[in-house]
Amino acid sequence: MLSLPANAAGPVPAVIILHGSAGMDSRGPLHGGDLNARGIATLELDMWGARRLAGGAQGRPPRVHDTLPDLAGALAYLAKQPGVDDKRVGVLGFSWGGVQAVLAASAPINDELEKASGVRPISMAAFYPVCWGYNRVPGYTFKHLAPARLLVLVGENDQYDDDPRACSSLISNLPSEDQARAQVLVYPGAEHGFNGLEAAQEYQDPFLHRGQGGVGRSAPDPAARDASRRAVVEFFTESFAPTAISER
Repeated sequence: MLSLPANAAGPVPAVIILHGSAGMDSRGPLHGGDLNARGIATLELDMWGARRLAGGAQGRPPRVHDTLPDLAGALAYLAKQPGVDDKRVGVLGFSWGGVQAVLAASAPINDELEKASGVRPISMAAFYPVCWGYNRVPGYTFKHLAPARLLVLVGENDQYDDDPRACSSLISNLPSEDQARAQVLVYPGAEHGFNGLEAAQEYQDPFLHRGQGGVGRSAPDPAARDASRRAVVEFFTESFAPTAISER
């Protein structure tokens, strides 16, 4: 779903929205509407519907890397839209999509995405992207940040990491010049899925509890949801500003 801001004058920046394991839900329209209101186009992908997958831990592809071609295709699609500025494109992801966003911010995969699509995403916002797994699970390497900005938003009580410092620790292991372009926001008391409107739910996932698996919980948190919505808009607005582009 491509959504262009009303009364846009000239090509506008755009953000690709990537859903979580459960599939498309309230989070995409919430953040998409916020961004459209600030003059930023959005392109939300339905990665499960295209594959006729049910979603959830048992109904998703084996690896997040399997859906990176979806992101490359979305970048190429945006490059063909006359109303979109393909030099100002970002990625916003939730959980599974958040992992995609972090991978897209890594230097090697960012380069691969540009090579495949002709477009380099310059700003990535990742909600609860299972930070414990990077540089531990084979293939999920995150040691160098691309020439881009990264914002990670996570709940203090997220049960995938079982550690509110996991994402901050991941960023702190980047080279100092990369750390300057990355930020982590931790929302007190919030759980996985805190920025959605859906009711709380429990489910099983092998990546929960730092890869030990088991039962986890996603739950909305109105205070964290509202704060993160503002943070996302501010992040992309600043990232797409002419001064930010000229600094790259």
